[in-house]
Amino acid sequence: MGVPAFYRWLIKKYPKAVVEATEERGVSIDTASPNPNGIEFDHLYLDMNGIIHPCFHPEDHPCPPKTFEDVFNNIFLYIDHLFSIVRPRKLLYMAIDGVAPRAKMNQQRSRRFRTAKDREIAEAEEDRLRIQFEMEGKPVLPKHKCEVEDSNVITPGTEFMYKLSEALRSYISSRINNDPGWKDIKVILSDANVPGEGEHKIMSFVRQQRRVAGYNPDTRHCIYGLDADLIMLALATHEVHFSILREYGQQPVHESSNMANTSALWFQKPYQFLHIWIFREYLELDMKISDDSDPPGNLTIDLERIVDDFILMCFLVGNDFLPHMPSLEIHEGALDLLMAVYKKEVKNLGGYLVDMSRLAEDERTGYVKLSRVEKFILLVGSYEERIFKKRSELRERQLKRLCNYANNKDDYDGGRILEIGTKNSSCVFFSRKAPDFRDSAMVSEENVSFPLGSDDAGSSEIVENTKELNEILKSNLRKHNDLYMKGSCTDKVRFGNAGWKQRYYKEKFSVESSMDIENWRRELVANYTKGILWVLVYYYSGVPSWTWFYPYHYAPFASDMKGLAQVRVKFEKGSPFKPLDQLLAVLPPRSAHAVPKVYQTLMTDEESSIIDLYPSDFDIDTDGKRFQWQGICKLPFIEEGRLLSETKELEKNLSEAESERNRNSIDQLYLGRTHKLASQIFSLRPNPNEMVNIDTSLSDGIGGFICLRNPYTNIEDDGILCVCFERIGGFMHIPCLLPGVNVPDKYFVCRQLLNLISWMHNSGMKSRLTGRPIGCGRHGVITKKIIV
Repeated sequence: MGVPAFYRWLIKKYPKAVVEATEERGVSIDTASPNPNGIEFDHLYLDMNGIIHPCFHPEDHPCPPKTFEDVFNNIFLYIDHLFSIVRPRKLLYMAIDGVAPRAKMNQQRSRRFRTAKDREIAEAEEDRLRIQFEMEGKPVLPKHKCEVEDSNVITPGTEFMYKLSEALRSYISSRINNDPGWKDIKVILSDANVPGEGEHKIMSFVRQQRRVAGYNPDTRHCIYGLDADLIMLALATHEVHFSILREYGQQPVHESSNMANTSALWFQKPYQFLHIWIFREYLELDMKISDDSDPPGNLTIDLERIVDDFILMCFLVGNDFLPHMPSLEIHEGALDLLMAVYKKEVKNLGGYLVDMSRLAEDERTGYVKLSRVEKFILLVGSYEERIFKKRSELRERQLKRLCNYANNKDDYDGGRILEIGTKNSSCVFFSRKAPDFRDSAMVSEENVSFPLGSDDAGSSEIVENTKELNEILKSNLRKHNDLYMKGSCTDKVRFGNAGWKQRYYKEKFSVESSMDIENWRRELVANYTKGILWVLVYYYSGVPSWTWFYPYHYAPFASDMKGLAQVRVKFEKGSPFKPLDQLLAVLPPRSAHAVPKVYQTLMTDEESSIIDLYPSDFDIDTDGKRFQWQGICKLPFIEEGRLLSETKELEKNLSEAESERNRNSIDQLYLGRTHKLASQIFSLRPNPNEMVNIDTSLSDGIGGFICLRNPYTNIEDDGILCVCFERIGGFMHIPCLLPGVNVPDKYFVCRQLLNLISWMHNSGMKSRLTGRPIGCGRHGVITKKIIV
């Protein structure tokens, strides 16, 4: 998820950092031919969950998948298309989300419980509409169960994820054998049995490759994914030659397209490259430190340190591990405010906020200058009153517009006029993307085949009735989510009105006295500070603790962030959950079908000793929100000790296949028998369990450890070599440019120089040396070639 709305903010503020991708379309594309985008990428990394989800429940797809096999085929087409755009020459790395740290599990749990709740509401409304249609004599298509009804199966440990890994292994073998563009590359598959989030497994690989002897600092990386935190992760590698590929729009599928063409084209939206080297240049220009004052001491301008401080600022407006501070909303200009305060005050703060070069085992907090961070956040907090007042004024204006809309639009919500006071019941109308209900039981005509000899007119009527039912259902669900139109919109805290801070602590933490509020403030700040430290280490060095998590649903105010410098933290590394344990930690009872039967009773049986962790009904705090889906799910946090004590006894009853799904594994490396590295792999046969250092002269500079201890190695069948691959460990990340890197020419300096030369040329100026007009080459033609 990352930082909400960050990508939209970035492309609006720094538009030249993004370029449209050139795509070749057709049935057969030669991926071994030169890249039409003018860049030959070395490595392509796929954050696979950004592919799996749209292939599992594609938005507005006229022929959605019905089986796991349909989903897998969609995924293969998706990967083929991305591969044809990027055309990596050395490595393809596919990373699926494995077991996440506890700090992320709370968000995963909230999402999955909410998804189940939405499905329950959608199914109940559909059943009501079916009864209504039946009473009106309007026949509709029957409900049909299918394998892809519940997207919660996209979680490590499920049968779906296990079968997906098997399908991807076959797909990789097929492409290496049959596609010229795949023949000479290496493919690493990090599936759901390898612990860690997909994007973080990828970035861990990149960071560790930078420590390999002989690593080429000009390696060109490209990562595909939809999460905005990929941008921060790419910046944090301090690799200049990094690009991020992602979709940026919707290409409509024409109704006249046949099913085969539709299946092949639905994902072919326009794509964009975000080039990190241009984004870095934007930051260098935009984060120029103010010279308005003469503070004590000298501050050496260091772009790498500025980049690290910018990443910290991005974390403050949103991340997947901490609730964001109430006053910092990126669509309200929070990131611009943070940058403005930073530029003005960084010298007065004493210097940069973080020094990630000090991130070492014996330096657990020195990498963050907490006293400086405290002063910085408090300076930002000084704007809170104005932010809340402006938000309140905007809310009031939007409320009035909605009141006029509701009063004048008779067919909305049955024409009911909603009486909501503007003082105590005003709502926050800012919103991000609303949820969809693609996992509900809605049916389409593709789900039913009519028998031969059936009445065509009757069949057509049933199809039209079903379409009508689906449209009404979608409309009703949208209305259900609009708290204002339901008349259930509240705002008890009333930010912007006197006493908002006291009301916040009363409503969110049930405390009222000054002493109790101060005690809660200290507790929140201490844990939130630990969270900031945890996130920074995670982004620069990997998981600092598998077991730590922020134990509250709400964040402190920026103006309350006092005492950071007194916080002392040493994270205990711990170990990741097993996949089936994580399933129990994040899935709701409605998704119990996705866990082994011997575990299901823990979630569904009223006599279960941990049934309290699986509420069928739970509070969603929508106070101050316009839409239901913006609310905060107040679920009980998973108690690790209680959960693991239960599963420890039940593990022995798992089947062999279920036990296989429950193991933690390592990456798999695939390549063809003709690859240079094949000779080293064949030499491993006498000692198949021994981990051996890769010979980088045979692997295009890619380092790591390999061994034959792999159940998927089957050289004789398909000519593909598959070995276990383990990343290099024990090295700290180098948060700076590597020696010898060729930094691309300055984008904006080149453009300004070109404009100057063009002006001089158009003015008729001539060179004193050659006598030719300025800007002309040897043949008198103006030179416009700029290396970017």
